[in-house]
Amino acid sequence: MITLHKKYIKYWKKNFNLSDYGILWISFIKGIIIGLLIYHFFII
Repeated sequence: MITLHKKYIKYWKKNFNLSDYGILWISFIKGIIIGLLIYHFFII
């Protein structure tokens, strides 16, 4: 599973010309969006 995940990260970095820092920002923003959606639909 870990090697598959590393392969996908390399694929996204190569095809979209992203750095490690860019990947971290994308995952951070994605986490905030998912967290807000969960909060909105299940808490309120």
